Amino acid sequence: MCRSRKSTDSIQPNKRSSRRLSESSRAPPSPSFKTASIDPPSSSTFFTVTSGPTSSSFFKNLRRRHPASDSSSSLSTTPSYSLPADLRHHLHDTPYIYPFSELSSATGNFLLRPLSPSSSAWRCSLRGQDVAVFRRRLRRPIGLPRLRELLAAICRSHHSSVAKLLGASLLESDVYLVYEFVKGANLCDCLRNRVNPGYSPLASWASRMQVATDVAHGLEYIHHCTGVNGSGFLHNRIKSSSIFVTEDSLNAKICHFGTAELCGEVVEEDEPPWSPDTPRPMRTNSGGKKFEGTRGYMSPEFRSTGTPTRKSDVYALGVVVLELLSGEEPLKYSFDRESGDCRRTSVIEGARDAVGEGVRRWVDKRLKDSYPVEVAVKMVQLALECVDDDPEKRPDMGRVAGRISKLYLESKRWGERFALPQDFSVSMAPR
Repeated sequence: MCRSRKSTDSIQPNKRSSRRLSESSRAPPSPSFKTASIDPPSSSTFFTVTSGPTSSSFFKNLRRRHPASDSSSSLSTTPSYSLPADLRHHLHDTPYIYPFSELSSATGNFLLRPLSPSSSAWRCSLRGQDVAVFRRRLRRPIGLPRLRELLAAICRSHHSSVAKLLGASLLESDVYLVYEFVKGANLCDCLRNRVNPGYSPLASWASRMQVATDVAHGLEYIHHCTGVNGSGFLHNRIKSSSIFVTEDSLNAKICHFGTAELCGEVVEEDEPPWSPDTPRPMRTNSGGKKFEGTRGYMSPEFRSTGTPTRKSDVYALGVVVLELLSGEEPLKYSFDRESGDCRRTSVIEGARDAVGEGVRRWVDKRLKDSYPVEVAVKMVQLALECVDDDPEKRPDMGRVAGRISKLYLESKRWGERFALPQDFSVSMAPR
């Protein structure tokens, strides 16, 4: 858009004011910043935080970026490096190697009530922060230098859908992992309430699509944006009980991130491949391989080899998506009175039958048929691709997250189209 001469002259600066500004800017240079190390809060920290760069290099770079400025002038005020509180939350914290005595004191010698009856996890307050402490068995020995290296790589990673790892502690063959406490409930309890089976906080299609989108993007971040130079980590514990739904916004957070690397469940690069003739540290006296896994979430190749991969994480994610759609358990056993045997029902088999017979009969009845059927069919088909028996046919997490995001937007447009109008009022008064 072209401007007239009158409008162009009106925005030109005054020559007198610019001359006064250049004269006033010739102030004595500000004192240089001193690089001072901040002492860590305890001897368990292994990072040293320093203040900003020296003033000489800072101002030289500033003049290079602004060649029009006078070389003899310098800034008269010290620049501020303070960040808003909402941005500080996204910066990675300094990981700690906690003394075991500190964890024992915070958890009441591990006699406090655990988070769940069947888990070795405790909620406590540690260094002024509400945390959750998990105890895990080491699959292979790990030294303190290696623990520091892994903690530095894991704690550097931050995502809104991944619970933060704050630190760890070693005691003989156990490792104690300290995570931020997520206020809410796990996805398993949200879908299957034992006290009131007919109630679920995820009673709308939008809330379940939000959880599926958060989990998919969180796992994509773990696979492709973590580790050294973005090489990626594994999770190896994707299941509904390891996914927490926040109380306020019903967003999902993946817990236990970094457990597979810290516990030695991931095969190292320099470790030779396993064969039946070569024993491994995780073998038992009975001759069978011993590994951690949850029935219903383990892929076929993981059940046979015990080695977790990114494709096994994709398989577990597909099972979680089928849980979200149906509300059913991955595996369910029921007693058949006629035959006297136990009948095994799989959510994967039910989803495969629903594709041919009709998805509406299989989707959770608590949604009350208030969802786009076309999107539900596409979600079931995507989840079945993730649980394919052949790991090579399973899609990559980047593709899975992209497709779920697209279906989430379609669901949002569907909800806006069928939402109740808000621009009229209703009166119940007599006429």
